[in-house]
Amino acid sequence: MGFARTCSVALVGVDGVVVEVQADLEPGVAAFTLVGLPDKSLSESRDRVRAAMVNSGAEWPQKKLTVGLSPASVPKAGSSFDLAVACAVMAAAELIDPRTIADLVLIGELGLDGRVRPVRGVLPAVLAAAEAGYEHVVVPEQTAGEASLVPGVSVLGVRSLRQLVAILTDAPVPEEEPDEEGRPDPMLAGLVVPGAGSGTGLAGDPGDSPDLADVAGQRAARLALEVAAAGGHHLFLSGPPGAGKTMLAERLPGLLPPLTRGESLEVTAVHSVAGILPPGKPLVSRAPYCAPHHSATMQSLVGGGNGLPRPGAVSLAHRGVLFLDEAPEFSGKTLDALRQPLESGQVVVARAAGVVRLPARFLMVLAANPCPCGRHSTQGDSCECPSSVIRRYQSRLSGPLLDRVDLRVEVEPVSRADLLAANGEPSAAVAARVHAARERAAARLIGTPWTRNAEVPGHELRTRWHPAPGALAAAERDLERGLLTARGLDRVLRTAWTLADLAGRGRPDAGDVNLALELRTGISRGVPVGGSL
Repeated sequence: MGFARTCSVALVGVDGVVVEVQADLEPGVAAFTLVGLPDKSLSESRDRVRAAMVNSGAEWPQKKLTVGLSPASVPKAGSSFDLAVACAVMAAAELIDPRTIADLVLIGELGLDGRVRPVRGVLPAVLAAAEAGYEHVVVPEQTAGEASLVPGVSVLGVRSLRQLVAILTDAPVPEEEPDEEGRPDPMLAGLVVPGAGSGTGLAGDPGDSPDLADVAGQRAARLALEVAAAGGHHLFLSGPPGAGKTMLAERLPGLLPPLTRGESLEVTAVHSVAGILPPGKPLVSRAPYCAPHHSATMQSLVGGGNGLPRPGAVSLAHRGVLFLDEAPEFSGKTLDALRQPLESGQVVVARAAGVVRLPARFLMVLAANPCPCGRHSTQGDSCECPSSVIRRYQSRLSGPLLDRVDLRVEVEPVSRADLLAANGEPSAAVAARVHAARERAAARLIGTPWTRNAEVPGHELRTRWHPAPGALAAAERDLERGLLTARGLDRVLRTAWTLADLAGRGRPDAGDVNLALELRTGISRGVPVGGSL
């Protein structure tokens, strides 16, 4: 009788659970049983592992074989357990020393020819292994760079089962024949899932992103964009077609500072699980930008799918920008599903297979036309939409959703003078002010779990960091008259702190609060746009 064990990792959302892979050989009729809540793709590993071992020159044991995945209560999905199962079977058959794999974490899919194919979710899997105390991890060669991002873990990248067996037995490592030059590498097919990242863009170099200087005019909208980037405030842009709403939203990621090391690992883990991490770029260092089509379903927006939920657009936009163009055209239920992640920064999805928590701390930008034809309230008043149609169209964005949006700006049509004028301020200059404002906020919030003004609870702002005396007078009047909710007052105060940070002031004054009220309600407060800065 032979017994051996090793370890792999099961992914539940973007969190990993270390799984012990046990192999037991007993006399009897040759059979292969896999237990431990495997899904369909994992159950098929019996045929992949058998063929991979035989084609790698190893003898398949002609005994009763049982492979167990523990803990059995955790659902296991995917083909990433193949390498661990093969090594456990070989160790049970005494083809390799069981002690050499007992403390290894093995992640990878096996091809029928014995090659180790890359899989999605390597980074969160290695993070889970490191947190559990494991120091040695074996992954496919193509994902070794991604696994090496985790500190304190020794990573071995292998291209075939033959190579791994040679390393474990101290035998000469065979050289795998490289693919012909110019031919696409089929091994990379496991890293990217076609269609999984539709509407998602990972920013490259800062110089490749669209520049804010391309936007003509729109002084108020440009200010709102700067405030949104500096404080992490959600933004609603309303205006006729062609005014520049989409142009403004596309340039917002270029104003955000580079991700910190911890934020980069969070974003990379989500994109690795989703299968949209670009090959050769294991670490995402710039804020992502996700712009789903208005026909997107609720599952594709907040996460879902068969079995355990997969990351949706809100998770793919984690630490970045989620842009919903033509927002009233989205399903009402789909939009209202955003209310919980907007407040908590995460999505909690419950399914029969389990409950999954997915990160979703994003900056949301909504864009909408004033009416179906887009010409309502513009100069010339050429809109022919009935008033009932206009009310129905505008009511598709619910009050509770809009109450969570800090900045609401009317984007007016661009005038001839603005089009012929010189280019506006470039993104680099605005990004420098945003970076300085974020540093001021971070210095003020040091020692707290928050780094941006939009994350600070209202109670803390009112009791711990006080604005200038009398600064909240106008906001308090609006609250008493019903123009602001209690949540709205807190969000106005957060925006005022961001305006003060941009201006370099120690705390917001009445001008900052009035400008924050104007940016939220659209009602003029007598403060020139940009005058408070």
